[in-house]
Amino acid sequence: MAFSGILKDADIAAAIQACQAPESFSYKDFFVKAGLAAKAVDDVKKAFYVIDQDKSGFIEEEELKLFLQNFSASARALTDAETKAFLKAGDADGDGAIGFVLSEGKKVPRNPIGGKF
Repeated sequence: MAFSGILKDADIAAAIQACQAPESFSYKDFFVKAGLAAKAVDDVKKAFYVIDQDKSGFIEEEELKLFLQNFSASARALTDAETKAFLKAGDADGDGAIGFVLSEGKKVPRNPIGGKF
């Protein structure tokens, strides 16, 4: 599994289960349930690079739409409304993608839960 060593399988399964229905995805709840919200910067970076499927250094809208499938191949795609809300929360500079912001001299992904990781 792509998140082996970063997140627990049981936590991922619970997070996926909690947002099975369309329009039920909350990025804040998902990050907490999956255990990502409590991870160190290095683990968050690893997760970011898994989600950044084209390895561009940014998570674009199409990658974000398939966000849940990075955690479980059988998970649903996010709806357009869920994708746009998630992108809006994580897009620090308004360029239409989730990138990196400088934090304490390091480049780290922006945490859509509330500022920098």
